[in-house]
Amino acid sequence: VQLQASGGGLVHSGGSLKLSCAASGRIFSIDEMAWYRQGPGTERDLVAQIINGGPTNYADSVKGRFLISRDAAKNSWYLQMNNMKPGDTGVYFCNAAVRVDRNYQYEFWGQGTQVTVSS
Repeated sequence: VQLQASGGGLVHSGGSLKLSCAASGRIFSIDEMAWYRQGPGTERDLVAQIINGGPTNYADSVKGRFLISRDAAKNSWYLQMNNMKPGDTGVYFCNAAVRVDRNYQYEFWGQGTQVTVSS
């Protein structure tokens, strides 16, 4: 299974970006889809996730500004980022808990995409 992230770039404070992640390979189902962020000199932290296509969770710092969504038919998920702030700067990684058959689930990571918000 491979995850391909795209959509990063440079944006001014208050601007918007949309990240995309597409999963490919041996996929029975994707149970969890998520985005993580790793800022300069910081750990990789959860930004947003969708669990089993339903409940969503967001980091407190992005609530009300970011929206995670998915297209199950395309094994893809997205992160719409609005009213961005310099603190949103970092490398964004997509992450998924993928069931490769009925019995086995594994965690996979995308390659990361750089997001830079200028003040």
